[in-house]
Formats: sequence, C-alpha cells, structure tokens
Amino acid sequence: MLIEMRAAPPFMKNGFVLACERTREALVVDPGDEVADLLAVVRAERLSVKYILLTHGHVDHVTGVGAAKAALGAPVGLHDGDLFLYQRAPDIGRMFGLDVPPPPPVDFSIEEGAVFRFGDYEARTHHTPGHCPGGVCFELAKAGECGTGLVVGDTLFAGSIGRTDLPGGDYDTLIRSIRNVILAFDDDTVVYPGHGPVTTVGEERRTNPFLR
Repeated sequence: MLIEMRAAPPFMKNGFVLACERTREALVVDPGDEVADLLAVVRAERLSVKYILLTHGHVDHVTGVGAAKAALGAPVGLHDGDLFLYQRAPDIGRMFGLDVPPPPPVDFSIEEGAVFRFGDYEARTHHTPGHCPGGVCFELAKAGECGTGLVVGDTLFAGSIGRTDLPGGDYDTLIRSIRNVILAFDDDTVVYPGHGPVTTVGEERRTNPFLR
C-alpha cells in the first residue's frame, strides 16, 4: 500500500493519501491546509481517488475538503455524530482568526463497520468517540486479511491522546475507545495519527502515560 502523509501550518494536521500500487485506486483522508500537497501526490502518482474520508469534523481536518472535492469529484464521507462540527467550520475558523470557506455537503454517513475498497486494499471503519462524538478510525488491510495500520484522527497520538475539552468531547469515552478498539490490535500495528509522528500500538501500550 502506498501511504503518503502531509502536514501544513497553522495546525500541522496530518492528511493522507492511501493507494493501491497495482490499480492506482486511492482514498484521501482528512484533507486540511495541506490539501495542495495531497493533490500533488494524487497527480504525481496518477491515482484515481474513490472517496474523501474524514476521521472527524473538527475544523483543522476539513479546511481542504472543498478543494479536494472540486479537484477530485469524489464523494465525501463523515460520521453523522460530527455533522454539527463540520457545518460550523467557518464559525470555528473565525475563533482562530482564519477565513474558512463553508465545506461542501457531506455525500454519505460513515457508519461503524463500513468498508471502503480501493484496489487490493480496504479501509474498515471503527467508531471511536471521545475526542468528539463522530470520531472514527480506519483499519488498513489487504482485502480479506488482518489490518496492519490504523488511521486514528485525533483519538490517539504518539505519547498522548486527543483533547476532550471541546464540544462533544468526553475523557472516559475516549479512553474506552482507545482500549476497546485501538489496543485490541497487535503491537506491531502502525498508528497514523492526526498530528505528530507515526507510532505503533505496542509503543503506546508500553509508554503512553494516559494508558497506564
């Protein structure tokens, strides 16, 4: 699987292009301020993007959705629990002194267990609320095989966890999501967070102070 991660100021939020090397089918996940870099990857690799998927609706994860949708024409998916955040993106952006255009309408709801196929691979949806009500993680795997990677949004970071003091956040719910979903995976499962460096389930199980 081709996995490209990009980040850009002011939020330094990670956005992703996930692609099948054989078929060139791809997904774009969480296009934010780094959207131009993600689209450059799509062009350079000659990819056909099937879906634009959002791990959640916070403003830093959606500022590039409009540009991605305009360039790619792919449908946009978001869990219904975060629609209120997504639709308020311009208002929330103003709180940070940013001019955020209204994002395009969501094309479909991402539900627990939904599977998004791209070539020989698939992204399997796990609902992981806590950072926000509609947070999801995507398990990355070859079709029919166990997952080897997780795109986790702001649920878990290297050495930390997502904040829970924003609207819809709940600490106990977040910890349950991490323990019941993310820590259920093997230690060598690669974790691709919404901010900061890539880590593994095992590393966070052993060293993350919030999970001891």
